[in-house]
Amino acid sequence: MQNGFIESFNGRMRDELLSETRFRNRAHARAVIWAGATDFNETRPHSALGYQTPKAFAEHLTTATDTRAAPSESSAQMSVAQPAPHGVSTQKAPVPAG
Repeated sequence: MQNGFIESFNGRMRDELLSETRFRNRAHARAVIWAGATDFNETRPHSALGYQTPKAFAEHLTTATDTRAAPSESSAQMSVAQPAPHGVSTQKAPVPAG
């Protein structure tokens, strides 16, 4: 077990959504999984979070710089990595063929 929260989410997702749903195609699977994750994060209160939704809980967190930990837009739209600092080259290194 790597992370109890992730393991719990994966188990609930599997039991309550994936095992109960027959997907017609990939687009249908994406839509159903998106709706399930949205429900889990924005509708359901969690006892470990003081009966708040994860989204409401995250909106009240602050980081060490006293900025909001969770922006208002979806995490699916956010980039994973921060942009390169000013002066750092972002050009890809050439890869030899073969």
